[in-house]
Amino acid sequence: YGIEKEADIKAKNIITHSNSVEFECITPWFTETIKVSVPGLFSVYNALAAISVCGLLGVSPQAIKEGLINVQIPGRAEIVPTPGKPYTVMIDYAHSPASLENILSTVKSFVKGRLISVFGCGGDRDKSKRPVMGEISGRIADFTIITSDNPRTEVPSQILAEIENGIKRTEGKYIVIEDRTEAIRYAMNNAKKDDIIVLSGKGHETYQIFKDKTIHYDEREIVENILREG
Repeated sequence: YGIEKEADIKAKNIITHSNSVEFECITPWFTETIKVSVPGLFSVYNALAAISVCGLLGVSPQAIKEGLINVQIPGRAEIVPTPGKPYTVMIDYAHSPASLENILSTVKSFVKGRLISVFGCGGDRDKSKRPVMGEISGRIADFTIITSDNPRTEVPSQILAEIENGIKRTEGKYIVIEDRTEAIRYAMNNAKKDDIIVLSGKGHETYQIFKDKTIHYDEREIVENILREG
């Protein structure tokens, strides 16, 4: 299966929306318009893999279409409700250079306003990726807020400084706010019409790990609480 190269199972005419992706799927068994409820080119590849297996197993085209449109993956390009607000908040588990580039590039392809990237890097993990991720966000996003993820035993400010070293290589605008909740609040308070705020790194997680404690931390709840503040 593939997109650009010739393949038995191929996707054409790909259209990305804020909460889904559509494409024409050409297979040996059928040609159908497929819609997946997770946006992005990576979702198209994942869908093609699933379609390949289902086709070989004899699953009907209708069942495949229904299965893909109903896919819901917590913390993967997940839209958090912001009723009455002119902007969108999306959470994603992206915590590596490749996954961060995927989600930011995907959103950049359809955002009508600004792309605001809020992310950090985990402590006690590969330090070499920190400046790389900073550079990626600075290159793709219109504005970046560097913040804490799971600092674990490391000093949070040191992690942020290493990310900042990467974003300084770009012309991207950014700010550093160590406290993640304050970073999200800043993003929401400064977002404008048609902006999309992407909160990367936590995704489905409902905790935040520090040197001496682990606290409950669900970004859906954080967004909801900030909205309540007015």
